[in-house]
Amino acid sequence: MNRSNICSVFALLSVFAGVLGDRLTVLRNPPYVTFLEGQWPISGEKIPDLVSLTMGFSVREDLYWPGLSAGSLFQRPRANALIVVRGVDSLDLPNNVTSYPLENPVPFTLDSVANTVHTLFADSTPVVLQLAPSEERLYMMGMANTVFEDLPVTLQQIRGRLSQDGSVLTSLPLTSLSRNNEADLLFLSEVQVLNDISTLLQKHKHLAKDPAPDIYSLELAGLEEISRRYGNDSPQFKDATRILTTALQKFADDVSSVYANNAVVEVVTVKTFEVPLTRKSRSILQSKQISEPDNPYNLAYKYNYDYAVIFNIILWLMIILALAVIAISYNLWNMDPGYDSIIYRMTNQKIRLD
Repeated sequence: MNRSNICSVFALLSVFAGVLGDRLTVLRNPPYVTFLEGQWPISGEKIPDLVSLTMGFSVREDLYWPGLSAGSLFQRPRANALIVVRGVDSLDLPNNVTSYPLENPVPFTLDSVANTVHTLFADSTPVVLQLAPSEERLYMMGMANTVFEDLPVTLQQIRGRLSQDGSVLTSLPLTSLSRNNEADLLFLSEVQVLNDISTLLQKHKHLAKDPAPDIYSLELAGLEEISRRYGNDSPQFKDATRILTTALQKFADDVSSVYANNAVVEVVTVKTFEVPLTRKSRSILQSKQISEPDNPYNLAYKYNYDYAVIFNIILWLMIILALAVIAISYNLWNMDPGYDSIIYRMTNQKIRLD
């Protein structure tokens, strides 16, 4: 097999990997944030850096990925919403959206992006919401504690919400899904959370006028439970996939509408993560009880990015001073007072004159 045939084989494998593997899909983006068409793979651990760059923030390491074009220096998105869907490698989303293959699907969070927002906009009240209903994992910061105060968080709260007025059960075509099965109920609960977030955002459109950008991060695992219980070829999985695709498009439209087309909405579809991720949960009730008035959000101390520079300056300065002391001491120890010291030389001449 010659070299041209080998290159052709690798090209075909990359194409098939891009079509059949895990995906990163950009559902909505402002006109000044440009995602280029192509099948360039991006690593899962680089997703937080990608979100930071789309928001106009700098990152510690350059992201060598050609899918994101350089944006405007004078405009930045007002919000970024990232939804992680576990249990499926791709969804039947519209053809006009930009999608890229995802390699090395390791778990990730947007904690670094949230810390950047809090540091740069400490005087403002940004909305930071990170939620995983299946694990009852919640983190809120800023205005999110007020806007999403009534958002159901635990599975028990969400299931109670399904029986109330305005529930998605009254509008969704359940078909093969049943509200009496545990896996189905988990999936429907996550769809309800998406709907409730959209409803709350519609009621608080003033969030788009705040100078600080907002961050939304959701992780949905209901489809993974349905796949594990019924299989990928089951009617339940197909119906759930169709319902989730519609719910995600509606969520993207609502977020884009609230922020006047100044929001980026991405969807990451992962069949399964390679490494499990654990994180401490935090409830809304706990966020109200401030144990430290000077640190109401229980944030870690601010890390100074000049630490390495300062450390090297102090280290080498100490080494240079130590070598200088050793050299001076050695020369003084081996110095001949009669020839090397002007003090002794002047003293000897004075004694002779006297």
